[in-house]
Amino acid sequence: MIFEASRAKAVDKLNQFVENNLSEYSKLRNFDFGPDKRSNISCLSPYITHGILNELEVIDKSLKKFSFAKNEKFIQEVLWRTYWKGWLELRPNVWSDYLIELNNLRNEFKDNQNYLNAIEGKTDLECFNQWVNELKENNYLHNHTRMWFASIWIFTLELPWQLGAEFFLQHLYDGDAASNTLGWRWVAGIQTQGKHYLASEWNIKKFTNNRFQNIKLNENAPPKVSEKSYSLIKREFNNPQNVEEKNLLIFENNLSFEITDFKENKFKKIYIVSNKNENRSIKLSEKLLKFKSLLMDDQRQRLKDKSIDCEVIDISEIKNIENYYGLYPAVGENLDYLNSNNIRINFLYRNLDQLAWQYCNKGFFNFKSYIPKIISTFN
Repeated sequence: MIFEASRAKAVDKLNQFVENNLSEYSKLRNFDFGPDKRSNISCLSPYITHGILNELEVIDKSLKKFSFAKNEKFIQEVLWRTYWKGWLELRPNVWSDYLIELNNLRNEFKDNQNYLNAIEGKTDLECFNQWVNELKENNYLHNHTRMWFASIWIFTLELPWQLGAEFFLQHLYDGDAASNTLGWRWVAGIQTQGKHYLASEWNIKKFTNNRFQNIKLNENAPPKVSEKSYSLIKREFNNPQNVEEKNLLIFENNLSFEITDFKENKFKKIYIVSNKNENRSIKLSEKLLKFKSLLMDDQRQRLKDKSIDCEVIDISEIKNIENYYGLYPAVGENLDYLNSNNIRINFLYRNLDQLAWQYCNKGFFNFKSYIPKIISTFN
């Protein structure tokens, strides 16, 4: 499986999926037929995560092919990422507490053989070992497989979910603070208290087309327990009434300026902000860092083709720039760096996020009832 670091290739991938495979998505989406047989799913998440494609662009393309009723499951899956981000924006301490817990666990487990076997793909479970290797090689896993993987990690291998979430973030091309952290919390049973996800042998066999045998799992484990609870915080995601002609910072989640809500605004210069491992709490694999770098180069070239003055800079160089806005990077490593270095930015928020995040105060079941309203606002 290859993810080419290019908006043009991402658009091609979107078009091909909508034209050839979207019609069967609802029926086949839960099957993992293997890394070389991914036509049943879109594989667009690495591009959506980095803003190469945006959710509304993907949804609009799908609705030009099929009705909302036919498309509903696909549209819900696209907007899960939007929902998770909004949920975390209203409870940012979930992320900061996770990093504190992770740091403590790293020291505790650095020589733990069970943990080392897991991240090296040397457990007694063939399926798990293959997924570890697939993750490292392809920087991607099927969503259903991510659920199985996390469940096995937590309940069969009995390892802390925080370390598993870190392992994913180190390798996944589509990894982000919200979807990854909250997804692992959900499997463990602490995102929705008392409700966990247990992988089962029959389910893995069925949805992998019997590719694996001898799947011995703990299928009766109780959910994990957390004494922490997180209250909603009141946040405003307001843009200035008039966006002045200043410099603009864009981070790794908004790497297609030409499709943003601010594409018609005039900016003096656009700075594409790179964040290397020295300024990250979670150190990313070289392949993932390279992917991000190539996506930034692709954005820079597209802007230059439009005669827009732009430059890729390291996040540590922001302090040398004056008079700027920033496209909001969302809760995660980039925002952490800005806050810890007391860098104050006037953020610009996506219209989609401004609307959708107000419905992220409860569970996804509540959120999805607003999806038709969200879509109709932009169509």
